[in-house]
Amino acid sequence: MIDSYLQHAQLDVDANLIAAAVDKLDHYFLHSVLPDVRWQYLIPELGEGGACSLFGHLQAEPFKLSDHLNQDQQTELKLANLQRIVDFVREYTGVDWFGIYQTTDTAQGPQLLKLAYYGAPSRPLFPLTAAFATGSNNVQVALSKTGRIINNVQQYLAQGGEYYTCDPKVKSEVCLPLFDQHNACVGIIDAEAFNSDFFNQTTLSVLIAACIKIPQYLV
Repeated sequence: MIDSYLQHAQLDVDANLIAAAVDKLDHYFLHSVLPDVRWQYLIPELGEGGACSLFGHLQAEPFKLSDHLNQDQQTELKLANLQRIVDFVREYTGVDWFGIYQTTDTAQGPQLLKLAYYGAPSRPLFPLTAAFATGSNNVQVALSKTGRIINNVQQYLAQGGEYYTCDPKVKSEVCLPLFDQHNACVGIIDAEAFNSDFFNQTTLSVLIAACIKIPQYLV
């Protein structure tokens, strides 16, 4: 499974490190309690045309996951397990922001829906369109089905890379695809750090372990 993930996501990360991280995650699941589920969360105001977040300006009304998901016991359990994976990633990497997104059909078309996260308020939905991908790293990853590691955001932007700025403090970011059993991309993870050169092989191995575990809990 590890080799398959690395091949499809086009990543070069030590498989032994990933296997060790998978074991740590399995151990974490056995010895941790289920966290609370956030069925609603605060989100930023969007700029003109909805293209960018206005950092530090929050909408008065929270975003409600129940507008997109059935609020039943089965979904509650899956979301709790996704939040447990978020907590694991936070504990073992020290990232400043981490989120799990699922590809979801909405009235506005296919979008990435944020199911669980840690960190500052951020956009809940990202349109899965070629037009939005020109300015969005995570949409580009979802559409291309390949991982993207940015250890210097400023340099990446200067080189013309696709990037959606939510928090200006972010210096490094990793977006990785999530695959189902048929290797179709069913979502992404997004990890951000306030330091450059944050994502080394050890940190990436934890993120990939999460990517291997997450699909069984998508809703």
